[in-house]
Amino acid sequence: MIARVALLTAALWALCLPGFAQEDREAQLRRLYEALDMSGTIAIMDEEGDLYGAQIAEEMLPDADADAWAATVARIYSPERMQKLVEDEMAAALGQEDIAPILAFFEAELGERIVALELAARKAFLDPEVEEAAKARAEAAKARGDPVMDLVDTLIADSDLVELNVAGGLNSNLMFYRGLADGGALDLGEEDILRDVWAQEEESRADTQAWLRAFLLLAYDPLTLEELDAYAAFYRTDAGRALNAALFRSYNRMYDQLSYLLGQAVAQHVTSAPL
Repeated sequence: MIARVALLTAALWALCLPGFAQEDREAQLRRLYEALDMSGTIAIMDEEGDLYGAQIAEEMLPDADADAWAATVARIYSPERMQKLVEDEMAAALGQEDIAPILAFFEAELGERIVALELAARKAFLDPEVEEAAKARAEAAKARGDPVMDLVDTLIADSDLVELNVAGGLNSNLMFYRGLADGGALDLGEEDILRDVWAQEEESRADTQAWLRAFLLLAYDPLTLEELDAYAAFYRTDAGRALNAALFRSYNRMYDQLSYLLGQAVAQHVTSAPL
């Protein structure tokens, strides 16, 4: 009996060692990344990056070699580097937050379905025609007082999605300008750059509101009102709020870096172009 107690005590003591606790935390975080399908999200963001890079080329680099620029964009939007950035920041943002309630929600059937629906909608939005049709549908649903739009607006308001997305977008634009300036393609001081970025705020807010309504309505269309209400309720919990904050912090850090590198890349192409 004494031997058994001694062995049990030793086992409990070992589980308290930093290595064991860290391994358990890392395993939990890995489950969370998989439950949220972060690799799937990053893959779609990579495709969005290709489209955004093509748009930049059309507007700012009309004479650039198309293949060379596409290769530059592909190097910047490296899925492996993007995912590492997000995961590292996510771990730091969550700190010692209890993520068991988050796992309980997203590893359950409803959570799994919601993640899949959101990714499918984001993938569909790669087609501009789908996005425009979704915006028109959301406007019509709002105009006729469709109950699902009330829940969508509740979800947007509860998680402060408009303001958080606007802030993240403006900061990404700021980092793009800084990349241009540091690369020698923009002769503006920090004050002028900030003024230009903040001038986009109201337009960005209106665009973001319309995009969120369209995206969420498309994504959650297969859900019942009760299921959507349960999802909104999750984000009102402490665990939901912690996850929301961590997600924005993580992806914003990634986009800030991508935007700065894109700005520098544009500057390099502009300044190296023959006169």
